[in-house]
Amino acid sequence: MTVDLHNYLVTVADFPEPGVDFIDISPLMRDGVAYKQTIDSIADFAKNLDVDLVAGPESRGFIVGSPLAYALNIGFVPARKGGKLPREAERASYTLEYGGENILEIHKDAIKPGQRVLIVDDLLATGGTINATREIIEKLGGVVAGVAFIIELEALHGRDKIMQAGDVPFLTLMTY
Repeated sequence: MTVDLHNYLVTVADFPEPGVDFIDISPLMRDGVAYKQTIDSIADFAKNLDVDLVAGPESRGFIVGSPLAYALNIGFVPARKGGKLPREAERASYTLEYGGENILEIHKDAIKPGQRVLIVDDLLATGGTINATREIIEKLGGVVAGVAFIIELEALHGRDKIMQAGDVPFLTLMTY
């Protein structure tokens, strides 16, 4: 990857807990060249996984997942917050980084049994949304083929929580 993601970080100190710096990559989305290089890097990773669909949790996962699905010429499946989808949905709950619970849902007809799904998001923090997305994919009969992120916040141990659910290929473009 030729783009230096360090140039696109916005840091919020001591959030969601003391000693942890929350990282945002919002400035990356304004630089079309850097954004395309980032998506291309994840697409290169995905090409070896025989992926049928890309899933992105919540709105930030859409920012990575939708253009990635387009680059791979495959479908995109949004995992939305509870109550946002118009048709019958499968649901899973997760714990928010700053406390409390939330729900993600995916349309029940969005994933067919045996389809291989790559879960993508901009940021790996505690792993809650990824595990909820994974749970839904598996309930619907899909297979999680891999997980990819732009940035991983190691201090919140999200990777450990995801890997407890089973070993899958994993890509992080930058660790902080």
